[in-house]
Amino acid sequence: MLKHIRNVAILLIILGVGAGYYFMRGDTARLPLDATTGVEPTLTDVRSENFPTINIAKAEPWGAGEGPIAAEGLVVERFAEGLDHPRSMFRLPNGDLLVAETNSPPRTNKGIEGWVMRNLMSKAGAGTESANRIVLLRDSDQDGKVDERFTFLENLNSPFGIELIDDTLYIANTDAVYAYPYAEGDIKITAEGRKVANLNANEPNNHWTRGLLASKDGKYLYISVGSNSNIGENGMETEKERASILQVELATNKKSIYAAGMRNPVGMAYLPGTDKFYTVVNERDMLGSDMVPDYLTEVRWGAHYGWPWHFWGGYVDPRVEKNLDHRQYERRPDYGLGAHVAPLGLAFSHGQALGKPFATGAVIARHGSWNRKPLAGYDVVYVNFNLRGEPEGKPVTILSGFTDEEELARGRPAMVAFDQTGALLVSDDVGGIIWRVSRKGAAKPAVTAEK
Repeated sequence: MLKHIRNVAILLIILGVGAGYYFMRGDTARLPLDATTGVEPTLTDVRSENFPTINIAKAEPWGAGEGPIAAEGLVVERFAEGLDHPRSMFRLPNGDLLVAETNSPPRTNKGIEGWVMRNLMSKAGAGTESANRIVLLRDSDQDGKVDERFTFLENLNSPFGIELIDDTLYIANTDAVYAYPYAEGDIKITAEGRKVANLNANEPNNHWTRGLLASKDGKYLYISVGSNSNIGENGMETEKERASILQVELATNKKSIYAAGMRNPVGMAYLPGTDKFYTVVNERDMLGSDMVPDYLTEVRWGAHYGWPWHFWGGYVDPRVEKNLDHRQYERRPDYGLGAHVAPLGLAFSHGQALGKPFATGAVIARHGSWNRKPLAGYDVVYVNFNLRGEPEGKPVTILSGFTDEEELARGRPAMVAFDQTGALLVSDDVGGIIWRVSRKGAAKPAVTAEK
């Protein structure tokens, strides 16, 4: 993708802004977004692009008193604000919330290519330097508002995944996973981290996030690692242990590939009551605004999901060298989330307090498109799971209104979690806010005089 952006920039200079605008108009969707969602999304013929469709919603953060729109029966409030690009969240056993204030590591792309990328990221609200820290937020009276904030862990390297197993806290930087001692109630970690596993963060490290999930028995960590490219154009040698879910055995630090062929998996979560875990995946670009649907899928040991050669169970990407024999080993994703919606956060609502019709399914933050016309995503949706433990139907919107009528991004939902009361938390990296979504009229604990 970056090579194509560089070519666009050169054309703008050589041919002038008018000609550059012609090439950058891009591909307009011919299907409604909803058609590319569900168990059987509509898959059209691909429309390969020589230049990427560029349609970025300019970041224009919320003003005082402004916010997204909650679905009927729900209410949204500010849980915490004034954060520096909040992304991943992890609720500790005592109810404290750890939040990664993080962003991409410094972009290493040089010359025109780097200039264009930096400007695109700046417009989207992602051009700031990473704070590289974890903060702890405490809502001690459970009234839905943070009343204490602590700097919990500093001097990290684009941290993202957070996981706790017994008295050990694991943090996934973009280049390695570290372990730290933790005791309940701690408000700061000062101990040196112990390296658990190195991670491939070789330049340009385009998909930099590293999600974490502990196995049910606490013996393993699963790590979601995105590809270093769109379709392997930087060379497959740069993709070692990328576009995969990795597994680390904690007793030995032995690392292996658990599942592969996923361009950019991010959030992971167990389906409650089962030993099955799911992830959300950002699919490939530059095949038109209707293709390819991003997806939600169960992660199965040894499964391959097709990247870079194929998508959706065997459809051929015409831009990649043929590998047709590989198709028989590939697994089709379980559920389409829409083309170019960029799903990041994933959590299951079973046993939480959202109530019907959001009681037994997956909650997914769709961060929003940069390369689709019209814009897609920029919302939080719910996917129902039936009694067989399978996704069904179409996504239902929980939280919307992150873009306005002028297509300005007031915020961008990134990750999701549930607080100690069962309310939904949504990190908004552009807004610097964590939103709290609860049932309208839900009772809150009485505020006590002493905390």
